[in-house]
Formats: sequence, C-alpha cells, structure tokens
Amino acid sequence: MRYLVLDMYWIAIRSFGKEHIMESTSQAIAGHAVFETVIGFMGIAWSDVGLTRLCLPQRSRDAVERRLLRHAGNAASSARPQWVAELIASIKAYAAGEDVDFSGVPVDLTGVDDFRLAIYDAARKLAFGETTTYGELAKRAGHAGLARETGAALGANPVPLVIPCHRILAAGGKIGGFSAPGGSTTKEKMLAIEGVRVGPPPPAQVSFGF
Repeated sequence: MRYLVLDMYWIAIRSFGKEHIMESTSQAIAGHAVFETVIGFMGIAWSDVGLTRLCLPQRSRDAVERRLLRHAGNAASSARPQWVAELIASIKAYAAGEDVDFSGVPVDLTGVDDFRLAIYDAARKLAFGETTTYGELAKRAGHAGLARETGAALGANPVPLVIPCHRILAAGGKIGGFSAPGGSTTKEKMLAIEGVRVGPPPPAQVSFGF
C-alpha cells in the first residue's frame, strides 16, 4: 500500500514562491516530538508554517531529544496539528518498509538560500526507491556542473527523509557521504528499506556470479 502525506498548508506555501519563504531569517518553533519506530527513535520539530527539523534513527530517546532541543529549545509540543500526527504515523510506516510519499509534507525552509531551495525541490521529486547522482540532481535543479555544491547543500538538509537526500549517490553509483548520525551506513540502510542496494553484492553471492 502506498501512503501519501499531503497537507493543504504545503500547497498554499508553495504558491507564494521562494521570495515568501525568504522574508524572515528565523523560525518560530511551535513544537517537537520524539517517537519510537522499528529502526530506532526519531524526532521532528515544526513551526506554524511546517516541518523545521527531522532527526533520523538513534538508539535512545534522550539522544534524539537532545538534538531536537538544540534546535527547538523548550518549545511546547502538547498540541500537534493534524499534519504532524499524520507525518509521525507515516514515518513509522516507512521505517517498517512501507512505500511512503512525503512530497506533500509542509516544510519551513525560512532563511535557506535560493540555490539550496532549488536543490531541495529537485530532491523532493525523487520517488521511493529512485536514486540519482549529485551531478544529475544539480542539472535537474538548473545548476549543471555544481555537483560538489549540491553535496554541500544536501549535507545541510534540516529534514532528511522528507527531503530525501539519502537517494542521491556519488558518481558511479557509489554511496557518497551522509551527514546524519551513522553516516553512510545509515544512508545505506535507508536505501535498503526502499529496495536499493549500493555497492558490491555480499561475498556469498559473489561466489555465484550474481
């Protein structure tokens, strides 16, 4: 079953364009939440506009809480908008191996420059299980030849998974870097959830010529 996380606020936000997003350079955090999935504890923070931060799996709730608090401060998190509740449920479904579409999740990218906005927008068009390279993504975003800068932009991605930077690989299909906890190992595991294998096959398969 394919899940679709869609919220009318994101449609409204996109209609204003990048200029509207850039009006302010700070985000007013409205709340945050830490929750358990089958692959570990994850967390999100949000503003009145949309998602501001997403923490990928870690072993302990406290570790995720600390990362979120560095960004969100002591923002109250008792009142959760409907789209937040739906997002948490969808992240749990993704972690369990479901095909989830996060392209409709509202994201607050206040203060992000135009280059990164273009890269993030192009990345969000990649579907579950679809990959591309840094160079190709740069081209799709209208910035051909800026593969290195694209990698840097993705390394600063505040909402991995929703902006699926794990789906962008290095040239030659190599795994490439990943700035989240666990580095490229986490990236490889996320791709495995989507049925994507990067790198040589396991030794047992090599012996059979697979």
